[in-house]
Amino acid sequence: MDAPSPHSRFLGDTLPRIQQDARVTGVAITGSIATGQPDIYSDVDLIVIIDDEAFGAVMEERLALIGSWTALVSGFTGEHVGEPRLVIALVGPPLLHVDFKFVRASDFAERVEDPYILWDRHGRLADSLAERPPTPRSLDLQWIEDRFWTWVHYGATKLGRGELFEVISLLNHLRETVLGPLAARRAGAAPRGVRHLESIAPDEARDLRTTLCGYDRRDAGRALLAAVELYRRWLDGRWLEGRWLDDAGATIERRRQAEELAVRYLHDVIDQSAGQEAG
Repeated sequence: MDAPSPHSRFLGDTLPRIQQDARVTGVAITGSIATGQPDIYSDVDLIVIIDDEAFGAVMEERLALIGSWTALVSGFTGEHVGEPRLVIALVGPPLLHVDFKFVRASDFAERVEDPYILWDRHGRLADSLAERPPTPRSLDLQWIEDRFWTWVHYGATKLGRGELFEVISLLNHLRETVLGPLAARRAGAAPRGVRHLESIAPDEARDLRTTLCGYDRRDAGRALLAAVELYRRWLDGRWLEGRWLDDAGATIERRRQAEELAVRYLHDVIDQSAGQEAG
């Protein structure tokens, strides 16, 4: 396993200290280091596997534990990303971003991708992974379709009111939640917001630039229309055997009335805004 020198130094210094805690049954790593594609800007994504009986106690003291393993500069838990087992940390200097994910030994095999096992106290982790394949991230296109046109209408109302920061925020949400994942899927990659799109889906990333805008009402309206056009085009790419299908092969029910009315409303707002500027 190759890693840039700051990352290698961190692992070399920290792993022996983690091993001293008898409650830790193993350590694994995911992300770009595990896949062999790290660079100097990569995070270190560690999984710290804890004996089931000790998990509650470790969770109570995990920040203090991390501070005993490495030079902790800052750290906080990951509830905001839906993962309370996660501690997002800066260590150093030199500063390095490290994610420590604490999991029960019995839960280690529940994963979306295979980790690289750095250390295994009892020699059982590889077997537990072999018994259960990973469950890749899926893209729930029905969930998106049920919401997308309401989001478009919301953006149009903010555009009409001149709340351009709200429009810019919505466009970012659409890229992160809808368009980025769709672009990744078109390239055969896992949907992870807009992460690594420039490298995994360069054509789609180039198209996605049309949804960027400055603090300008006309530019924001154009970007909203571009987001609608990309969504329609990329979702139509899921048309198969007379049906729109999601990642699980389920049929997507298109919300055609909502689409028609929301897009018409957006055009009306853009036309009204142009008329106000001309007046």
